[in-house]
Amino acid sequence: MTSHPCLMIGAPVDSGKRTRGCLMGPDAFRTAGLAEHLTSLGIDTRDLGDVTQAPLRDLTTTGKVHALAETVAWTEALIPAARDAMAKGFPIFLGGDHSLSLGTVAGVAEYAQAQGRPQFVLWLDAHSDFHTPTTSGSGHLHGTPVGYITGLPGFEHFPALNAPVPQDNVCMIGLRSVDLEEKQALAATEITCHDMRAIDEHGIAAPLRDFLARVEAANGLLHVSLDVDFLDPSIAPAVGTTVPGGATFREAHLVMEILHDSALVTSLDLVELNPFLDERGRTASLMVDLTASLMGRRVFDRPTRSFAA
Repeated sequence: MTSHPCLMIGAPVDSGKRTRGCLMGPDAFRTAGLAEHLTSLGIDTRDLGDVTQAPLRDLTTTGKVHALAETVAWTEALIPAARDAMAKGFPIFLGGDHSLSLGTVAGVAEYAQAQGRPQFVLWLDAHSDFHTPTTSGSGHLHGTPVGYITGLPGFEHFPALNAPVPQDNVCMIGLRSVDLEEKQALAATEITCHDMRAIDEHGIAAPLRDFLARVEAANGLLHVSLDVDFLDPSIAPAVGTTVPGGATFREAHLVMEILHDSALVTSLDLVELNPFLDERGRTASLMVDLTASLMGRRVFDRPTRSFAA
């Protein structure tokens, strides 16, 4: 996938929703052996530790918005962390809830702009996360990153967006829980959306390959944001926003394998892992396994699990 080092960067963000536990995600990924898996593939892998939240500011909130000051502070810290990491290697941001992508995507997009290249985003998620702080019915800011990075109004307290991602550079795959307001807002955009109904009918490979062809034609950089709830909860239970009917084990690995074959991915989010809700680490292990597929592990290379003494 890359001749650059993989940089593991913890982002223990837990402010994007009221269900607590995602702050333990970075250590769960480490415990599940992410560094060891990548190293076994011959990849120079470096753990840069966890990003430190920026100082909190006294921000006035309206309505139901939850933990605005905390999420703004994380965004302020993650934008420069992501931008600077892009200059040094292939960053893998270990979440943390999905509000971390407010900062990671904005940061990698700043780097892309400085390189004179367009930034593309592949959003693998059950949700579109296209709300703003003023439109979110729950007030949970993990449902707002795509709205922020594409330049929607309503983010006055957040850092000014220096490199908004064009809407037609965003592709969402796996949608199956989008509220009416988001659905209407998305219909007025150029964001490419593939829900699970479309995947059931046409498969997951064709729409992904179409999007990758656009990235390649534009000489773009590609950020992949992988939410645990992209996966079916029967195989990935450790998320506070489970939605039945998600990607199967093989569909998810196929996505990662196609991404690897494209050689277009330049950064990655692993988000919404809540170890408190996991079953003996199975979700963390699956997410690590998927990352290994993205970085080059082939079907034939999969290890056999042995429970013998």
